[in-house]
Amino acid sequence: MIGTISDLLAAHRSGAARPADTIARCVELIERHGDPAIFTSISPPKAIAAALKALEGLDPATLPLYGIPFAVKDNIDVAGLPTTCACPDFAYDATRDASVVVRLRRAGAIVIGKTNLDQFATGLNGTRSPYGTPRNAVRPDLVPGGSSSGSAVSVAAGLVPFALGTDTAGSGRVPAGLNNIVGLKPSLGLISTNGVVPACRTLDCVSVFALSVEDAFAVLRVAAGPDDADPFSRPLPVGQPGGFPAKPLLAVPRREDLVSFGDRLAEKAFAAAVARFQALGARVEEIDMTSFFETAKLLYEGPWVAERLAAVGPFLESRPASFHPVVRSIVEQGRGLSAVDAFRGQYRLAELKVEARAILGRFDALTVPTMPTVYTVEEMLAQPVRCNSNLGVYTNFVNLLDMCGLSVPAEIRPDGAPAGVTLLAPAGRDAHLAALGARFHADTGLTMGATGAPLVTRPAASVRAAPGYLELALFGAHLSGLPLNGDLLAAGAVFLRAARTSADYRLHLLPEGRVRRPGLLRGRPGSGAAIDCEVWALPADAFGRLVAGIPAPLGVGTVQLDDGTEVKGFLMEAAAAATARDITAFGGWRAFLADEEARRAESQPVGG
Repeated sequence: MIGTISDLLAAHRSGAARPADTIARCVELIERHGDPAIFTSISPPKAIAAALKALEGLDPATLPLYGIPFAVKDNIDVAGLPTTCACPDFAYDATRDASVVVRLRRAGAIVIGKTNLDQFATGLNGTRSPYGTPRNAVRPDLVPGGSSSGSAVSVAAGLVPFALGTDTAGSGRVPAGLNNIVGLKPSLGLISTNGVVPACRTLDCVSVFALSVEDAFAVLRVAAGPDDADPFSRPLPVGQPGGFPAKPLLAVPRREDLVSFGDRLAEKAFAAAVARFQALGARVEEIDMTSFFETAKLLYEGPWVAERLAAVGPFLESRPASFHPVVRSIVEQGRGLSAVDAFRGQYRLAELKVEARAILGRFDALTVPTMPTVYTVEEMLAQPVRCNSNLGVYTNFVNLLDMCGLSVPAEIRPDGAPAGVTLLAPAGRDAHLAALGARFHADTGLTMGATGAPLVTRPAASVRAAPGYLELALFGAHLSGLPLNGDLLAAGAVFLRAARTSADYRLHLLPEGRVRRPGLLRGRPGSGAAIDCEVWALPADAFGRLVAGIPAPLGVGTVQLDDGTEVKGFLMEAAAAATARDITAFGGWRAFLADEEARRAESQPVGG
């Protein structure tokens, strides 16, 4: 395998390896792999030489992707290479890079080639291309997933450390799940789609495939940012993944909403994944998926099919025979839809968004199977529409509901097929999902993709807030999994670390309000105790809004932690302590709540 971003970057910066050697090795691996269906084109030697020369004299420490090779899905423009969308008659020679490629090149990354896809990014299976079907890297008889088939396989096979895909209906998640790698589907508008051939322009996003969550998020940090050239771009916070919260609250589909099409191994794999999250400390609650499934139907059974026709309509009119038969049949469904249908669809979607927000508001994430089952290439070709549709059960609603997503490997099933889980949340929570997903992935003990190499987990450094974020110490109802934590998540907050105060604080139980909460009061040095807390990072504007809504007797002050650092936190007015119960002896709010729960249990009559 070529290596991970983290390993290659460390080698390039230390001088243990040169970018030129890494690129040569990458090209050699691609040639030796011998699957002609993965790449549609390879960067010519002159282009690679020019990219390497551009790195000369630059400080590797200032370039987050210095000398890192990557692949690009062939519906994203790369200057000097053809953009085919897996349709030779449509192909054109790109004269400029897509905005995302520009950003990655500036960070020191080098394009190694363009990857195969389901034609015009229409499909979740990877078999709808005249350039062939890339072999699934883990189990060759299975479909590789699509539409970003080549990108996912190139990463899973260890040919490149990361690749760009796109995701409209699941194309950045299903191929990741089917190849035992990470698929990061960012919030809509976080990465510019300027220079991307649209599928459904209002729903499209550029996705990232990598061997680890750490690598995927490293790419996101570089690739993200507003772009005036993209009218659908928006200034969303990226943040920095922190630790795994003490008690994250995860939503999962209720039993009657779990879809597997009779695949018992898939059912067992998801149940095991949920149990793994619980073993890591997560609390899990089942939710009704009706609103989500209805939303999913809008994508291919509603007016959004017409948006695919809007993207390629003129070419379809002039060259209908150039289309893959299944892709053509899907796109042509848009002809029967009217403006009235479009508005009715928008109205219903608005209602479904409200329902989804109400359901998910207090959860850290919705956790679903990345795909409900797996199919062989033979099965897919026999029933191409039905099997493809089945793969999108848990993906088709995501972009319509303006959610971000992260697909991570969960296990290799007894039959050798990969199983993955996807974490979903409202837009803007990409960093929070990365923290949850990284911890889960590390706990699986899986090797990376089909490389056989173990997933390397590095000791966590002291996690600090990303630029544009402010740290806030929390002691009560805003703690992870507690009643007001949803307010933090809605504000785009990211859990950083568990901490304790210095031994100068006392904790008091405040009078009953909307929710029960404690108040923290600082006294003379050594006059109190160390109190457990969580440190979260909030975007600066959200920090102000949150503080403005905190009722008396709480206010914001400076809290000293036991490591000598200081952060902002909620403190109570000294006068309120006179009538409030002192609960300092418990050492924290969670311990106090646990003691109350234990006392209630003891007081319950024992049945006989």
